[in-house]
Amino acid sequence: MNFLFAWRYFKAKKSTNAINIIAWTSITAIIIGTAALILVLSVFNGFEGLVKSLYSSFYTDLKISPASGKVMTITPEQLQKLKRVDGIKNFSMVLEEKAMIQNGDNQTVIYLKGVDENYRYITGVADHLINGTYNIGTVESPRLILGAGVEDALGIYADRNIFSLKVYLPRKSDSKQIDLMEDISSDTIQSSAAFLIQQDFDNKYGITNIDFVRRALRLNENEYSGIEIAVKDPGEVAGVGEQLEKIFGGRYLIQNRYEQNRSLYSVMNIERWIVYGVLCLILVVAAFNMIGALTMLVLEKQKDIGVLHALGGNRNFIQRIFLSEGLLLALIGGGIGMLLALIIATLQIKYHLIPLQGGSFLIDYYPVKLYLRDFLLVGTTVFVIAFIASWFPSRKASRQEFSLRSE
Repeated sequence: MNFLFAWRYFKAKKSTNAINIIAWTSITAIIIGTAALILVLSVFNGFEGLVKSLYSSFYTDLKISPASGKVMTITPEQLQKLKRVDGIKNFSMVLEEKAMIQNGDNQTVIYLKGVDENYRYITGVADHLINGTYNIGTVESPRLILGAGVEDALGIYADRNIFSLKVYLPRKSDSKQIDLMEDISSDTIQSSAAFLIQQDFDNKYGITNIDFVRRALRLNENEYSGIEIAVKDPGEVAGVGEQLEKIFGGRYLIQNRYEQNRSLYSVMNIERWIVYGVLCLILVVAAFNMIGALTMLVLEKQKDIGVLHALGGNRNFIQRIFLSEGLLLALIGGGIGMLLALIIATLQIKYHLIPLQGGSFLIDYYPVKLYLRDFLLVGTTVFVIAFIASWFPSRKASRQEFSLRSE
């Protein structure tokens, strides 16, 4: 009944044309705000999915690392139990340390990551090579896979560099004074390939044979800096993590992919909510227009309010009518805005209409992903803002009813 009155008031010809203009202005603002919110959130979804896919090419589903210090000791019994954990697809033992790589006058500091042969099966590094072939070599003849940024810093082509690179690694020492002969490992290594994943990895990492790194650092065979694990079902990460807790206990840090990249996910989430808050200002502008339109409508419908009161309409009934009028404006604007956003997003997904400027990114168009949760969030936001904006004119209308009664 309330929406019936609201619909008739919306369609009816007004004595003052300004009421129609303000009403349609508020609807237009709601359309623009709704569409903009959904489209921007969808683009964020697209970039977030892209970044996560890139990070998942380097970070594994689970990682076991020392709770303190750089190195942890893994016993043969623990390794046997790890192999029997249900849900694990494969795992790789890792030794990682900062190193300086030198090629003639060019040098750079990297994270030298020693891995075993299983590493290529638990990450996507082998799928992101831009030159060369995946080859980490052996302890006697090590090979180095460089990030594209490291390759550029050294001024080489990793797959065709005929000269060996010099590698300097700090060794563990109990002495307070540095002995360059004993505390710094110096060796040579040949590059085999280069990978291009994401700038954070491309500019910092080099991947080589774990036994080569162990020899350079003078570590024991059961000492590692981490165990990286791929699971069979991503939905079972928590369950596998609980099994690992029972094996390794509290002396080790067991992290899922989110925990390994907590800062990244936090920043993306904060950026999403900041943009959401800024774009909500468009809807706030629409709310002010809605307040003006409904206030003028209340003034115009004074006689109708009196008639409704004479027919038995109470204060709450009158208020609900004008609340419904405001929600009707929001429903029309929000519905059209969502439909418009859906059409634009679908066209972008299918035809890549809006390109990315610069041409240096992995893709040349804005990625878009539509999620139902975004439509629900924006719809709820429009409803709440419209309800608040309609509340004040509707209260004025209900009080107008009492003033007529007193007359």
